[in-house]
Amino acid sequence: MLIKIYNENPNPRQIRKVVEALEKGCVIIYPTDTVYAMGCDVNAIKAIEKIARFKGMNPDNPDMSLIFHDMSQLSEYTVVHDNNIFKLLKRNLPGPFTFIVQANNQIPKMFRNRKKTVGIRIPANSIALEIVRELGRPIMTTSIHDQDEIIEYTTDPELIYEKYRDFADLVVDGGYGHNEPSTIVDCTGDEPVILRQGMGLLEL
Repeated sequence: MLIKIYNENPNPRQIRKVVEALEKGCVIIYPTDTVYAMGCDVNAIKAIEKIARFKGMNPDNPDMSLIFHDMSQLSEYTVVHDNNIFKLLKRNLPGPFTFIVQANNQIPKMFRNRKKTVGIRIPANSIALEIVRELGRPIMTTSIHDQDEIIEYTTDPELIYEKYRDFADLVVDGGYGHNEPSTIVDCTGDEPVILRQGMGLLEL
């Protein structure tokens, strides 16, 4: 299924359709403020495993990030004791960043083994934020790009739909996406470290 949603003014009924799919354990593809991503409800273990297998990840400990609606929701799943890190997140989110932070005991419930850190995103994209807000919990997410292929990210949602229609249950057409990923920042050490420079220019 392909659903058109406008980022400037997301239609609540269309957002609800996407959320209902997530609540049923479906895999969706949706826009962010960087590249298009595939994701599922954080509680949908079978969908997480399906995405992990598709991307060649370990299903027991997949290398995926979580999309949050805001800092308040983020605090339910993470541990940010350092006030400087908290301020760094506040300064740069919502935005095109993936921050790696300490996970709290909510995170390991989603995996068979104990996960101590997690990548977190609050994208500056109304569609993604509204989906997570309506769902009431984070989306487990990964970009649709295959890291092993030296190709550009697919930016046209109709082409994305053609390519992934047999894998994803629902594709959200939110307009053309970008072909540059988020900037990844590791915040688990003494100082934040940029692991991958992407779209975001970190404001320290």
